[in-house]
Amino acid sequence: MPKLKTSRAAAKRFKKTGTGKLVRNKAYKSHILTKKSTKRKRNLRKDIVTDQTNAKVMKKILPYL
Repeated sequence: MPKLKTSRAAAKRFKKTGTGKLVRNKAYKSHILTKKSTKRKRNLRKDIVTDQTNAKVMKKILPYL
């Protein structure tokens, strides 16, 4: 069985927690920030656990994470 390749794009965006769940950053924080409220921008800073439907696919393309 050959080695599996990790998707490098996904590897840069996801981290694994101690319990094995995948954590990601929220989107919409890179530009057009003037019209977004301070509260909204503050909430976008936080990491979020990837939901189960996406985590299943992500674990396939991140075999060694």
